[in-house]
Amino acid sequence: MKPLNIIILAAGKGTRMHSNTPKVLHKIGGKSILAHVIDCAKALNPSKVIVVYGYGGEVVREAFLHENITWVHQAEQLGTGHAVQQALPFIDVDAQTLVMLGDVPLVDVAACRALIEQASNRLAILSFNKADPTGYGRIVRADNQTVIAIVEHKDATEAQRTIVEVNTGIMAMPNVYLTKWLLQLGNNNAQGEYYLTDIVTVAVLHGVEVVAEMTDDEWSVTGINSKTDLSAIERVYQTRIAQKLQQQGVTLKDPARLDVRGSLSCGKDIEIDVNCVFEGNVTLGDDVKISANCVIKNATIEAGTQIGPFTHIDDTEIGENSRIGPFARLRPGTILAADTHIGNFVELKNSQIDVGSKINHLSYIGDTTVGKQVNIGAGTITCNYDGANKFRTVIEDGAFIGSDSQLIAPVTIGKNATIAAGSTITKAAPADALTFCRAKEQKTIVGWKRPVKIKK
Repeated sequence: MKPLNIIILAAGKGTRMHSNTPKVLHKIGGKSILAHVIDCAKALNPSKVIVVYGYGGEVVREAFLHENITWVHQAEQLGTGHAVQQALPFIDVDAQTLVMLGDVPLVDVAACRALIEQASNRLAILSFNKADPTGYGRIVRADNQTVIAIVEHKDATEAQRTIVEVNTGIMAMPNVYLTKWLLQLGNNNAQGEYYLTDIVTVAVLHGVEVVAEMTDDEWSVTGINSKTDLSAIERVYQTRIAQKLQQQGVTLKDPARLDVRGSLSCGKDIEIDVNCVFEGNVTLGDDVKISANCVIKNATIEAGTQIGPFTHIDDTEIGENSRIGPFARLRPGTILAADTHIGNFVELKNSQIDVGSKINHLSYIGDTTVGKQVNIGAGTITCNYDGANKFRTVIEDGAFIGSDSQLIAPVTIGKNATIAAGSTITKAAPADALTFCRAKEQKTIVGWKRPVKIKK
């Protein structure tokens, strides 16, 4: 097998997108259109990936600084043949090339691999049957069914326009042929452009066999040219993700109302209600239940945890058998141990909550370390910001924070300490004591005993 070069054509402006953002940087499933194509290319193990870019210039390049890509600028967009000509100085003579399109995000790895296998000593084209082929280049075959030309719609005769087998723009061939064929392209056509598809005619003239591999998956070869196309492809992408999740055993209340904008890894017996959005990298352990209308980003949620409706989770780790929400917000840096309860209208940021602790109502806990078996009452605020700097609050094991309390950081609440409701705490509260501050001074009652739950 020859080494593989891949040329991705991504220079188009995308006028019909009506956007200042280059077309190939619009997103499908939370990832740019071009990133999908590049990921497919990398899965084919090429020796070189060349991206021909134009509109958007450095903005496109900067989006892929971490990728090992050869970038080639097409200053003037004079057609697909012209675009590939710009890449000629960078291809390897002894390799073969796969030409891909930067606006076809659902391109299939297996179809590309099959095409490459067909192109060791000939020109291989990926095609499909289109019910309404208007605007597509037609695959013209001889009586013996060999491919003899691709004719663009604007240049096609009435007879040729009745052909429903159309070109996808994806093709593969040996570079020793490609180099010669590109030099023979002309622009004598309705558009005045250099069509890459004209190499079919050149190949036939040189006695090189041309084959068309047909795909049944039209969506995998559908390009994006408008916001309507973008939304249609997005829904196809999400539907396929939902189908895969269901095949893995995930229960989706309505597969049509799920959005995965990144990667979602699921254990067994997962249940996901409607209108949930998963962004970045999310991992759900066994028996996790996600209620309706949740947004979860870059999170690990361990086994047995239940997430209530309308909960937002971002860059957070949640331990097993926890209860979160409804209407909770967990912001970056939050780490919850097992069996924690975070209730309605509670916001956490950059805080670590240990085993068995509860913050059930209407609280803001930021830059805080909370120990084991702590109970934080409704309306509690850790005041972590003085207008210029942020400070931490430490609440040790077993502490009880009464409702409507303000803990002014930096401050430490001792082990098994109790803070009376309505207190504003500015100094360390000792362990095993009741501390309250409801007037000008803060007082501590040494030896005070916390009420014990009455048995029914």
